[in-house]
Amino acid sequence: MLTRLFRLHGLLVASHPWEVIVGTIALTVCFMSMNGLAASNQVCSWNECPKHQEKILSSDIIILTITRCMAIVYIYFQFKNLRQLGSKYILGIAGLFTVFSSFVFSTVVIHFFGKELTGLNEALPFFLLLIDLSKACTLAKFALSSNSQEEVRENISQGMAILGPTFTLDALVECLVIGVGTMSGVPQLEIMCCFGCMSVLANYFVFMTFFPACVSLVLELSRESREGRPIWQLSHFASVLAEEEDNKPNPVTQRVKMIMSLGLVLVHAHTRLAAEQPGQNRTGDGPIANRPDSGGSIWPLQLSSMDLLEQVITLGLALLLAVKYVFFEQTEAESSLSLKRRTNRRTEDCCRRAPKHLKTTSGNCASSASPPAVSNSKFAPEPDTASKEKEDSLSETPSAPQHSPVSEPRKLEECLAILSDPKRGARFLSDAELVKLVTSHNIPTYKLEAVLKTPERSVAIRREILSSKLPVSSALAYLPYKDYDYSKVMGTCCEEVIGYMPVPVGVAGPLLLDGKQFYIPMATTEGCLVASTNRGCRAVALSGGCSSRVLADGMTRGPVVRLPSACRAAEVKAWLETSNGFSIMKEAFDHTSRFARLEKLLIGLAGRNLYVRFQSQTGDAMGMNMLSKGTEQAIRRLQQQYPEMQVLSVSGNYCTDKKPAAMNWILGRGKSAVCEATIQARVVREVLKSSTAALVELNINKNLVGSAMAGSIGGFNAHAANIVAAIYIACGQDPAQTVGSSNCITQMEPAGPEGQDLYISCTMPSIELGTVGGGTNLAPQQACLRMLGVQGTSPTQPGENARRLASVVCATVLAGELSLMAALAAGHLVQSHMTHNRSKANLTETPSSQSEKAA
Repeated sequence: MLTRLFRLHGLLVASHPWEVIVGTIALTVCFMSMNGLAASNQVCSWNECPKHQEKILSSDIIILTITRCMAIVYIYFQFKNLRQLGSKYILGIAGLFTVFSSFVFSTVVIHFFGKELTGLNEALPFFLLLIDLSKACTLAKFALSSNSQEEVRENISQGMAILGPTFTLDALVECLVIGVGTMSGVPQLEIMCCFGCMSVLANYFVFMTFFPACVSLVLELSRESREGRPIWQLSHFASVLAEEEDNKPNPVTQRVKMIMSLGLVLVHAHTRLAAEQPGQNRTGDGPIANRPDSGGSIWPLQLSSMDLLEQVITLGLALLLAVKYVFFEQTEAESSLSLKRRTNRRTEDCCRRAPKHLKTTSGNCASSASPPAVSNSKFAPEPDTASKEKEDSLSETPSAPQHSPVSEPRKLEECLAILSDPKRGARFLSDAELVKLVTSHNIPTYKLEAVLKTPERSVAIRREILSSKLPVSSALAYLPYKDYDYSKVMGTCCEEVIGYMPVPVGVAGPLLLDGKQFYIPMATTEGCLVASTNRGCRAVALSGGCSSRVLADGMTRGPVVRLPSACRAAEVKAWLETSNGFSIMKEAFDHTSRFARLEKLLIGLAGRNLYVRFQSQTGDAMGMNMLSKGTEQAIRRLQQQYPEMQVLSVSGNYCTDKKPAAMNWILGRGKSAVCEATIQARVVREVLKSSTAALVELNINKNLVGSAMAGSIGGFNAHAANIVAAIYIACGQDPAQTVGSSNCITQMEPAGPEGQDLYISCTMPSIELGTVGGGTNLAPQQACLRMLGVQGTSPTQPGENARRLASVVCATVLAGELSLMAALAAGHLVQSHMTHNRSKANLTETPSSQSEKAA
């Protein structure tokens, strides 16, 4: 409830920055006006009560001077830390926050303590020591991690929900603890503690109102963009929300703070009640009429030598730190920041774009753009700045070698000692030293991730070792590897990783299927494919959509076993086909999974070899691993029944997996689906640019007769594999299973009262896919599954997401078939491919074409 309240407050403040800023300033002006009214009730006001002509102790001046110096140094280091974050906006916003907090605090002090204070120069040092910019900077990071103004508001509200309750409780505890000093009976200590309480309150007030509104307004006014994102957006703050969410304060600590707060409230209440008794008022120092009159002067009568020394020390320290920052640290900080930005920019260029100076005919020109060229200094123990700059300048030179190490690699024995030391390990070795360990066979390349514990660095080292062995050492320069979550790849999707392959992803749709709209992600490098499928989706949608049904759901695995003789094999086959044999196999099989349940056994015999095809549902997983585990246990149980049986392989190609097979076409494998639609005659003419009669005739002669003439198995379609492969790659499926999954028969018939409408259906008996496991665990592939609303397991019914995905695949194939067949019937295929699918990047102009262009 409290978190929701702070979230709503943050959203309100960030959404209405002008109103909040004006309201805060108006409230501050009201405080100042109240100060003028209150001054009329005081014997002496702020301007009329300078320092009394009483002797000021030297110890007080020393304490005040030390306090001022500490405040200056503290604020200096706060701003220095802000500068290291790399954003001028954080520094500017924090500075504005500090100035305005000081202003609010000053007005409060003037109003409430005008009759006794000698100047704000005593109050502000205590305020500066108590102000904390960390919460404000964290909130600014939330905002700077956004990609748009709407996300700025959302992130500010979320940050307020995270930081608000903790900051409120901390402010309450600080006020109560510091407020204890106001009951000490020591006048100077009481005034200092009042300063402290008001510092905390002013800080809290500005943080909750003015600061988030100011952040939102500043970023809203900064509308300039760079490379498609706001100029103020910082990618390295992208995870700050999650980090703050993980770093929530300990509930026990919060509970202790609340109990302590309640105790302090009771102490304050008791003390205040006791102080209200007659004769107990300690706030006055005697009759005001007896106080000396200053004659209305606002300045002290004369500065003593101690006062002058105090001013000199304070001013000197402030000037010294300012000069140090402006002339020394700022230049160094800017150079390091620019170096960091330049390095990041160069890394992005080499990972995502082709370097302009890279030539395939020049082997030494690729070194600066080659991704394996990772700085050794990144992992070496604390290199100095000069060596970093030197290394950077070397890496920018095209003719530089791939590595510019800070120092020569250590000896092999020393590297092995560091690697085996549990307190140091691989992070204390440079890349060159790790390369030496790999090439000397002390670290196998496939174990780099396990040894280094940093997958991206492991990939970089593997690339460097491989590059030296390739015909062109710069061959990997165009293959990106940075900024990828390899934790979901290792041990699941790939081994010996050297990068990842970016493939263009297009979207087709909306596809109206079973009354719902779907936008289909398609990863492909074939021009016209997405455009053609999109046209088919439009034709289907304009005709009322398509309908689908999943006919069967069962993954298969077919091991091969051998018996001593063909007769003995026939006996085992007969036993497996009995109800008792099936129940024994099912018990062993079902015990291995909470989803897999054995449904069928199909037994084939060839000589003394026995082929057993296990079939089972697998929930939302594609299910090959699940089937293999269950099959292995069932075969072991069969071996107990027939000890003389020899298991040749858990897969005997009787499944059949990733190979054309009539068994899959006839019996089905995975999901068997059918989809149908009736396309109106008007849509056939206007969208598909064809006629129903032409499409029906072409389908018969091409997809049915033509495929039969070719002896095709399951290939009675125009290009089902195109759509299946594109969706599979986008959605994290096994692309090799396109072989069986693209089994499809496309049928077309005239429909409607006059036979002008077109009825089309696609039947696909072996769609092998899943929405969990394997490549579906990778974030980009999960994004594509979320586009379809089928990511992960179904919360209501296991397997429903996978079945829905199979229906989407079948319906998209129907749309693709419809569009391609129409293009063939109208004679538009070659023309469209010449327009959309003819790359000129690798074509060199002939002299004749150049002369024609000149003419």
